[in-house]
Amino acid sequence: MPQIRRLPETLINRIAAGEVVERPASALKELVENSIDAGARQIAVSIIDGGLSRIEVTDDGCGMTPEEMELALERHATSKLPDEAIEQVATLGFRGEALPSIASVARLSLESRPREAEEGWRRVVDHGAVIEEGPAALPPGTRVRMENLFGKIPARRKFLRTARSEYAACLDVVRRLAMARPDIGFTFIHGDRRILQLQRGQEVADRVAQIVARELADNGVELDIDRGEMRLTGVAGLPTYNRGVADHQYLFVNGRPVKDRLLTGAVRGAYADMLARDRHAVLALFLELPPGDVDVNVHPAKTEVRFRDSSGVRGFIVSGLRQALSTGDRRSAQAPDASAMGRWQVEPSEPAPALRSIFEGRDWSSPQTRVASPSSEWRGAESEVMALPQGRAEKAEEIAAEASEYPLGIARGQVASTYIVAEAADGLVIVDQHAAHERIVLERLRAAGAGDKVAASQALLMPDVVEMDEADCDRLEDQIERFAGLGLVIERFGPNAMLVRALPGSLKRADPQSLLQDLADDLAKHGDSLLLGEKIEHVLATMACHGSVRAGRTLNVAEMNALLREMEATPRSGQCNHGRPTWVKLSMDDVEKLFGRH
Repeated sequence: MPQIRRLPETLINRIAAGEVVERPASALKELVENSIDAGARQIAVSIIDGGLSRIEVTDDGCGMTPEEMELALERHATSKLPDEAIEQVATLGFRGEALPSIASVARLSLESRPREAEEGWRRVVDHGAVIEEGPAALPPGTRVRMENLFGKIPARRKFLRTARSEYAACLDVVRRLAMARPDIGFTFIHGDRRILQLQRGQEVADRVAQIVARELADNGVELDIDRGEMRLTGVAGLPTYNRGVADHQYLFVNGRPVKDRLLTGAVRGAYADMLARDRHAVLALFLELPPGDVDVNVHPAKTEVRFRDSSGVRGFIVSGLRQALSTGDRRSAQAPDASAMGRWQVEPSEPAPALRSIFEGRDWSSPQTRVASPSSEWRGAESEVMALPQGRAEKAEEIAAEASEYPLGIARGQVASTYIVAEAADGLVIVDQHAAHERIVLERLRAAGAGDKVAASQALLMPDVVEMDEADCDRLEDQIERFAGLGLVIERFGPNAMLVRALPGSLKRADPQSLLQDLADDLAKHGDSLLLGEKIEHVLATMACHGSVRAGRTLNVAEMNALLREMEATPRSGQCNHGRPTWVKLSMDDVEKLFGRH
C-alpha cells in the first residue's frame, strides 16, 4: 500500500501556482493588483512577446524593506489581512499566494524601496530557489520582473498560446484594472510600442471611453443609482451601439474586475427587448456593496464572486440599467452607415446608363443643337428610362410656433411608404415608421400593467400536475408569491410535484411542464428568476410587432407628426424591440457636404 508522505515545499508551491498562474496574463494581474494595493499613483507595465519572455511592473507605491520582501515570498504571508476577518476584505489581494507562486514557476526579480529608505533592496528567485540578493538603486516604490515563465516545467509551457494571443490577454487585464482605478495613471508597453498612456485623476466616463471606444462617449448613458447600501455606477452603451461578441462588457464588484455569470445574466436581461439575440451590449458597470455581502474568496484567481442576496443584486442591476437607458428616451447610435454615406458622396465620373440612352448619338456641344420644349414624346421616353418616384409628399399644415422645440422635427413627406422624412432645427431626420411604432406599442402594453407585473391570468379548466425533482419543487415553492404577482398561480402538490392552477394571460398557451422546468433551472443557476418576466416580454414584443403600423402603409402628414410626437414622449424609442435604430439624423453640415457647399 502506498505510504502517505508530506510533499516538498517546492512541489507544493508549483501545485498552488497551477491555480494562480495559468498564463502570463494571470501573473500580470496579480502583480498590478499588488501595485494598486500598495497605494501606487503611477503604474508602468512592460511586456515582451506577449509576456512569454518578460513581464515588468513598476510602481511608486509604499515599497518594502528587505525583511518584508523575504516574508512576501513565503506562501500565505500578506499585509492585507490585519486580522482574521476575511469576509471584510477591502483589497484586491489577500491570499498571500501570488508572489511565491510566480517565483516557483519563473525567474522573479523583486526590487523595492520604502519612501523613508536611502536605498532599495533586490531579491532574485529562480523557480523557487533564491539565487541573488543585495542593494539596488531605484526610486521609492517597487519593480517586479518575471522572466522565463514555466522555463523548467515544459509540460506547462507547451499549453501556452501564441505570443499574439497572450498579448491580447495581458492587454485585457491592464484595461480592466485601469478602468477600475481612474485615479491611477497607467502606462502599457509591448516590446517597443507604447499601447496605453492613461493620465491619473480622470473621470470614470472619460477613462472608460478612452479604453473601450471613443464612440461610447456619444452613444452611452452614465449610471449612478443607489438602493440601500448598494450603488451602481458606470457607462452603458445604447442598445443600437452593440457588438457581435460580449468581450466589451466590463464588470466590477467593489473595484475588483470579475467575470460572473449572475452579472452577465442580469445585463442580458436588462437589454432583453432592445437587442437582437446575436448582439451584445457595450458597457462598464461598477457595483459597490458592503464587503460582508459578497464572498471574494471563491477561487484563487479571484475573478469569481458570490453574493449573499443574489436575487437582490440581479434585480438591482436590471432595474438600474433599464432606468438609465430609459432616460436616453429617443437617443440612438446616430452615425449613419459609412458605406451608405459613401455611396451618397461619390460623384459619378460619367453619365448614368439611363441618361446615356437618352442622349446617345447627339452632340450637345454643337450650336445647332436645340433643346425641345417638353412634349408627349419626351415624357413617353422618360417613363421608360426613369424610375417612378417612390416618395410622396403633400401640402403641410401650418406648423406651431414651438416646432423648433421638437427634437425629431416636423414631417415633410414619406418615402417608399416606409420611411418618414422630417425636418428638425439641426438637420434631416429619417424615421422607420414600423420600427418606431413597434416600440411605442410595447411601451403602451407595459404601461397598461402587462410588463414586469402581470395581474391578469388565465385559469386552467383542469389544474395541471407537473412532476419534478424535489429540489426543483423547493425552489419554486419559495417563489410562489412572486409568481402569483406575475399571473402564474402554482402550489405544492406532494414532495415531487407542483400544481399549476393558472398561467399568465399572455402565456396562456404555454406548456406548464416546460415553463416550470425552465423556471426551476433558472432558479438553480441564478438563485432567483427573471425568466418568467423575460418570457412575457418576448410575447409582448411579438404582440407589439403585429399590432404596429406596418411598412408599406401610407400615412398623411398629421399621422406622421403624431407618430413623431409620441416617439419623443416614449422611453427607449431610439431602437425597436429587436435592437435596430428607429431613426437616424443627418446634420445640416452633412447635408451641405453632400452638395459640396461645406
